[in-house]
Amino acid sequence: MQIGKLAELTGVSIRMLRYYENAGLLHPTRTETGYRDFAVHDADVVRRILMLKRAGFTLPVIASVLNCVRAGARPCDALKMKIREQLALIDRQVDALGQSRELLKGLLAVPHQ
Repeated sequence: MQIGKLAELTGVSIRMLRYYENAGLLHPTRTETGYRDFAVHDADVVRRILMLKRAGFTLPVIASVLNCVRAGARPCDALKMKIREQLALIDRQVDALGQSRELLKGLLAVPHQ
């Protein structure tokens, strides 16, 4: 599929898809006329990139994860520590958000003076 179709399927701009390709995250083939030709599974790769970005991973770490997790394999041992660190960070963020939520709920419950 052409890059415009991939952009449409994933909601990611063409410019960002080219950036992901330059970063080694996507590997389209080229047609005889030089156009990028993405595989159907590249849409899943882009969705995985977005998910990992939302989880706080940098593009170099995402590239490492994608290289290790090809074809449903488990993450490489070298990345397991990074993943554990990121999970711990997310847990701390969830706890902090929960505390903020409770504080805001408490402020709503306070009668106006």
